[in-house]
Amino acid sequence: MEEPLVPLVPMSHTAHIRSHRKPRRNASSLAMRAGVAGGVLSTLAVAGASGSANAAEPVTQTLELPTLTADLATQVAQSADATQQAAANYELQAERDAAAAKAAKQAKADLADAKKKAEAKKKAEAARRAAAERAASRSSERTVLSASASPSAGSSASTNAPAPAGGSVATVISFLKAQVGDAYVMGGTGPNAWDCSGLVQAAFKQVGVDLPRVSEAQSTSGTPVSLSNVQVGDILYWGSAGSAYHVGVYIGGGQYLDAANPSKGVVIQDLSGYPATGAVRVL
Repeated sequence: MEEPLVPLVPMSHTAHIRSHRKPRRNASSLAMRAGVAGGVLSTLAVAGASGSANAAEPVTQTLELPTLTADLATQVAQSADATQQAAANYELQAERDAAAAKAAKQAKADLADAKKKAEAKKKAEAARRAAAERAASRSSERTVLSASASPSAGSSASTNAPAPAGGSVATVISFLKAQVGDAYVMGGTGPNAWDCSGLVQAAFKQVGVDLPRVSEAQSTSGTPVSLSNVQVGDILYWGSAGSAYHVGVYIGGGQYLDAANPSKGVVIQDLSGYPATGAVRVL
């Protein structure tokens, strides 16, 4: 039996060099490569088909807002509460400041009012003491004058003629008697409170006679007359002429009317009990 002939394949002139030899591919390697190539082609085909099918539809994308976590929500709520509490604190402080300012203003006004009242009270008390001292001084001078006066002064006056029935003198006497019972006030000029010279001035003003305001000047007004010749309507004075400290008006019957002092007020008194120093006539 003859052996089959093996065909001779001419070799490359570099085949004898190992690195120039092409590696032989076995069947399994070829099959794997074929499978991979087929898979890639299939994928491309599917992708192409899908792309063609979706080419007519617009591609949209939905963005979702991030969701607040529980911790973040708690922090936001706490921050809001803190802000509200701070605002409430500021409002409360503002109310307290306003109340404090109002209280301070009222206290200042009350203090000023209290000072004014205390000052007015102090002045009134000083005026009262001064008036009391002057009244006491006058009373003392009258006592000395009464003790040293001649008893004939009162008796001579009491023997004078009574008050005329009418005329200017009657008007003066009528006005004076209408004031009996009024209060004595230093510097008083009526209508319900008088001092001695204020009452005499007002009485003679009723008949148009303008007398000076104070007793010193009234003691030199008109014509001087002696106490033995005194008549109704004459002005009596105590002390020396030009410096008299008290005045009154003779009303007849040994009596005179005057604004005596704070304890007596306007009264009618007997001239014998408190003799005058001198007299002047203006009517």
